[in-house]
Amino acid sequence: MSLDDEHKRRRPVPPGDSADTDGPNRPRIGRQLLIWVVAIGAGLVGLLLYQSLSRPAERRITPGELHELLKAGQVARMRIEGVKVHGVCKSPPEAPMTFWVGLTQGYIDEHMDDWVAALPQDGLEVKTPGFMPMLLLQIAPILLLFVLMIYLFNRQMRVANPRDGIMPFVGSSTSHARKERPLVTFDDVAGVDEAKEEVQEIVEFLKNPEKFQRVGGRIPRGVLLVGAPGTGKTLLAKAIAGEADVPFLSLCGSDFVELFVGVGAARVRDLFRKARQSQPSIIFLDEIDAVGRKRGTGLGGGHDEREQTLNAILSEMDGFSRDEGVIVIAASNRPDVLDPALLRPGRFDREIVVDMPDLTGREEILQVHGRAVRLAPQVALGEIARGTPGFTGADLEALVNEAAIQAASRGRDAVTMEELEEARDKVRFGRQKKRSRVMTEEDRKMTAYHEAGHALVALLDRHVEPLHKVTIIPRGIALGMTMILPEKDRYGMRYRECLGNITMSMAGRVAEEAFCGDISSGAENDIRTATDLARKMVTQWGMSPELGPIRYSDDEQHVFLGNEITRGKMHSDRMAESIDQEIRALLMGCYEKAQALCREHAGALERIAEALLELETLTGDEVDRLFRGATAADLRAERAAEAEQKPAVAGRRAAATDREEGPEPGGLPQPARSPA
Repeated sequence: MSLDDEHKRRRPVPPGDSADTDGPNRPRIGRQLLIWVVAIGAGLVGLLLYQSLSRPAERRITPGELHELLKAGQVARMRIEGVKVHGVCKSPPEAPMTFWVGLTQGYIDEHMDDWVAALPQDGLEVKTPGFMPMLLLQIAPILLLFVLMIYLFNRQMRVANPRDGIMPFVGSSTSHARKERPLVTFDDVAGVDEAKEEVQEIVEFLKNPEKFQRVGGRIPRGVLLVGAPGTGKTLLAKAIAGEADVPFLSLCGSDFVELFVGVGAARVRDLFRKARQSQPSIIFLDEIDAVGRKRGTGLGGGHDEREQTLNAILSEMDGFSRDEGVIVIAASNRPDVLDPALLRPGRFDREIVVDMPDLTGREEILQVHGRAVRLAPQVALGEIARGTPGFTGADLEALVNEAAIQAASRGRDAVTMEELEEARDKVRFGRQKKRSRVMTEEDRKMTAYHEAGHALVALLDRHVEPLHKVTIIPRGIALGMTMILPEKDRYGMRYRECLGNITMSMAGRVAEEAFCGDISSGAENDIRTATDLARKMVTQWGMSPELGPIRYSDDEQHVFLGNEITRGKMHSDRMAESIDQEIRALLMGCYEKAQALCREHAGALERIAEALLELETLTGDEVDRLFRGATAADLRAERAAEAEQKPAVAGRRAAATDREEGPEPGGLPQPARSPA
């Protein structure tokens, strides 16, 4: 079961048992306030418009015209409002003219006595506006603009995070950590048997806490899952909750760090409060290294929001009582940068390593993901697992999904080994670029001899893993590929194996120089791989006969908050020169060995290169036949004969399957899956 499918299917939460008590039903105060402000503003604007429309039309005049009207005795009355003067003329009587003029306060004070003398008694009115109306008229536009800006900002924040606006910023982040009971169980988790055994006690405690309380024991309050990306840490945490059938509240470490200071600590308290309300429950903190890094002066200096969030997590975990059924599970792929206070007993008591799956684990993972697709009867998942060393569970899921997509694109009813092998190569090396990348004949020839050199040494050196396939079809950024498959998982490298791998890496450059008369940049990755391996042999693994079993390399350090920025060298400058000489001696020794092998078996190397130019892709068995004397024409004839036999064999298998299993009701026949 994939994580995407698991997210879509949740067990329903009983009514009234939601952990999000203040999320969807929270009153939208900001929107209601905006409605009231807009209504009041609209009322004020309407009132002002009504007052302006109810007045008769006034003509604006100049101060000089006002002086002439007063001098002629044509003004019947005047009203002073602030620095504006409104007036009514005496003539014509049937339609007296109204006017207004804008003046300064100094002008009004200077001519006030003249106006009193020129106007009839009670003809001059001085109206002083109230303080509140004037203040309201001045600040109303600013207030409306401010409220509009808040509304637009709040709306933008809700678009970015629908559960977090500007007003409920602090507590609503955990609204998506609702009580859910994942459908994932331990049956859906494969390849991490040791990790599953370690978490069985947690499941038992969540199911039957009285069993532990009777003897006075307590379950670990926190469990830290450590492993490379894609190994299934999140899936394992969901499986724990699914097996125990308890609520599962999850948050990512980056969710605690937001725009405002103090938000992270508040969200931590909110999350733990909801977990206590729904205990027994599980809190899952993914990527905890985002907030759990080591505290110290570091690069930033001063106060750090992450430190406040980390302190809140530590405080909440210390607040658990012995009988509280809340367990905190955290996941990280960088445990070395976590604060020591997180890892002490009483907080994250256990550190469980979710390691890369071995051969058996990869096969089990392929079987789990193979349940969702239709596999052809001849599919051997064990062979695919053998060819995927270093693949994580996420990589294997992507492999199966990619194979299903290819099978559907080709119109097939089931996924065959061909699609699975192509999907494996695509996930590991990239997509084929046979059509989009057109190579010149010279480039194809040099690439063919380059890959033939790799294949020849892989075939001859018994310390190199068995050769699986060699091709000159471009994939990703590589123009060709020589693929070796280990017969079993290896957890270490022996001295002769290291030398064999370096020799194989150098053989591509040797073949270019010997058979093409030139060298190319295509050996860049080979040289880098060989140099890195030789440096590790000398400086880390103590495999240099001259320098002895001493470690000369610096510990790998990353600049994180609270870590040291610089480290001194672990050796002198004279020793550095000796290290460089020893690395060069190893590389050149393997280079000379590759030259000797290519010269001794020049005929076989040419046959392999010619077959690659004609057929483009060769299997390990075909390379072995070419080494023993076969030609490209022989391989082409054999492939043609096999292609003619395949339709007949496929028809007989399909008929046998129909007779044994019979068709499913309303669908196609279900192929038998490989027991591998």
